[in-house]
Amino acid sequence: MQISKETYVRRRTQLKSDLGSGLLLFLGNDEVGMNYTDNTYRFRQDSTFLYFFGMDNAGLAAVIDIDEDCEVVFGNELTIDDIVWTGTLPTLKERASAFGITYTRPMGELKAYLDKARAKGQPVHFLPPYRGDHRVWLWELLGVEPQAQPSLASVPFVKAIVSQRNHKDEEEIRLIEESVDLSTEMHLAAYRTVRPGIHESQVAAVVEEVACRHGGALSFPTIATVKGQVLHNHGFIHDLKDGDIFLLDAGAETRTHYAGDLSSSMPVGERFTQRQAEVYNIHLRSFWAAVDKLQVGVPFREAHIAAATEIARGMKELGLMKGDPAEAAEAGAYALFFPCGLGHMVGLDVHDMENLGEQYVGYADGQQKSTQFGFKSLRLARPLEPGFVFTIEPGIYFIPELMDKWEAEGQFRDFICYDRLGPWRGFTGLRNELNYVMTPTGARLLGTIKKPMTIEEVYKAKNI
Repeated sequence: MQISKETYVRRRTQLKSDLGSGLLLFLGNDEVGMNYTDNTYRFRQDSTFLYFFGMDNAGLAAVIDIDEDCEVVFGNELTIDDIVWTGTLPTLKERASAFGITYTRPMGELKAYLDKARAKGQPVHFLPPYRGDHRVWLWELLGVEPQAQPSLASVPFVKAIVSQRNHKDEEEIRLIEESVDLSTEMHLAAYRTVRPGIHESQVAAVVEEVACRHGGALSFPTIATVKGQVLHNHGFIHDLKDGDIFLLDAGAETRTHYAGDLSSSMPVGERFTQRQAEVYNIHLRSFWAAVDKLQVGVPFREAHIAAATEIARGMKELGLMKGDPAEAAEAGAYALFFPCGLGHMVGLDVHDMENLGEQYVGYADGQQKSTQFGFKSLRLARPLEPGFVFTIEPGIYFIPELMDKWEAEGQFRDFICYDRLGPWRGFTGLRNELNYVMTPTGARLLGTIKKPMTIEEVYKAKNI
């Protein structure tokens, strides 16, 4: 399934209506060399360019000239040297026409087009750049030095894009669900593979092969590790031993580039130990406590607090925390064991539109992002609306360095039993993650294939 041409036309029309006047500049991505020019990283088009123009090719830019009611794609036709490497492709005009664009021009005319608009007093709206070549390009096109670009990027442009992209339509939801299903297949392959005596890299290879075999790619670098207390551990350097917990955080994007994002935790051996099972079940309680809070109009922060409260309650049951769990959650003491946010938006980016700014994507006007440890990692806090697609991913982590820091600083001594933490320093960490879409009647779990969640489901997936 693909997004229809009419949808792209409707998106651009809505954007013109929301901004009202001016010229909107869209910079597509280009090929980037890994270690020399012709040995490139995998090409990935800019997601905002994809959302409004659909063209999945390097070397493009576009403008929407609102005052002239004109949309133009800029790029160069293939030379014979290009064709030798890539084969024949449709012309730029043919490719643009497939997405409802009538006008195309050579890339060399882009600066003159922008200069003419600026000479007439038209404001040129641009987005905050996240790539070095875009910073240089904006400097060349608009004379804005790189260090000034983040502060001069157009906030109205960002907000108008976020307003559209935050609300997924049925076409997008079906495409995301395809990516979630492919991501689930990746995780099921890991459940069948994980066992004592193999290496993290072997599991990662099996997982990533699933995405490749089905014509997809990774939506982010795979995390496959027995050192789950390191939240983003991409090294694949450890052997798996009986008694370890294996953590997989992996997702696929299909050819349409919509993302899935799942995480799983499982025993390396046949069973969790009793202590591991206790922590795993506390984690599941926190997961479902968060899901119970998912309602239209309810701030996602409340789901985060619900998960944090349940983790604090579980840690109190284990003798590691004390006091009122709800107070511990609101104070931030929970973050010793759950230092990250509960979830984030998902779409064309696995952390959707993070390049445009978390404040605009995950927070409503008037909501301020906290600077406190734990809460500052909450990417999504705004009231939920129909069409939002997001993850739920609480975790429980035992991070020795964080324990040492907080104890030395005397943090949250009314809630944390530092004298009881010693035997837990080597526990590692675990998490699970699922993807949801908000509907007018509540949250719907995405995916037609079930990912294991309960301990019994985990054992079944491991074919025990």
